[in-house]
Amino acid sequence: MADASGTRPAGDFADRQTEFAAHLRDPDVYPAPADIEDRRMQIYRDLFFNNISSFLAGGFRVLRSCLDDATWRALMRDFYRDHSSKTPLFTRLYKEFVTYLAEEREQRPGDPPFLADLAHYEWTRIEFRLAADPEWDAGIDPDGDLLDGRVVLSPLARILSYRFPVNEITRDNQPAAPAPAPFHFLVYRDAEDRVKFVKLNIVSARLFELLGTRPEFTGRAALELICDEMQHRRPDQVIAGGQEILRKWRDMNVVLGTKQPSPA
Repeated sequence: MADASGTRPAGDFADRQTEFAAHLRDPDVYPAPADIEDRRMQIYRDLFFNNISSFLAGGFRVLRSCLDDATWRALMRDFYRDHSSKTPLFTRLYKEFVTYLAEEREQRPGDPPFLADLAHYEWTRIEFRLAADPEWDAGIDPDGDLLDGRVVLSPLARILSYRFPVNEITRDNQPAAPAPAPFHFLVYRDAEDRVKFVKLNIVSARLFELLGTRPEFTGRAALELICDEMQHRRPDQVIAGGQEILRKWRDMNVVLGTKQPSPA
């Protein structure tokens, strides 16, 4: 209720905002403010919901193509109603949706089993496309020895592991169950700012993991550890093959170069 000056008290206005927002998020449970015509409220209901739905459909195109209209709308309604977003920025809504699928949503009728994996895969492309360029480190030698130097990976390169072959999923190719072993992918942004994915075998995935988590390792040290883990009879073959992988990664802009080995 407004005072004599026509000004509505601040607390009353906040309550009105909460009432309005609750109705927009879940109109089946929370009634609309009593003094607002339903025709006007319907405009707001459609505007807010359709903006979210169309925005996410544009970012997760493969996922959207795998769901019929009713299933997609139900998914959007669940997300819109149940997830408490941590950011007001529209560009970060993609990440909020991925978090909702991975951490909050339980499997429901109509959900494909690869729902969370595919959404994460598609979001990573968006994330890398929007990421700022890394600052150049003057201590990196771009032409350094990849075996005897400490290999420096690009911050715009990451290894991803999924239960489903997310790179093969389409509207007409939807796996019904996860594979026996995980799929490993290297995602990176090249020198022309194109985001790309490369499927890795278990050795390449382990090499990338070691170089990313053990910055004191030279390329040779990482490959020798892999030889020990595999109990490989010809470590020279593993090291030669690993050196070729590192060269390719440098050409792809996944490896930025090397630094001098750490003092013993």
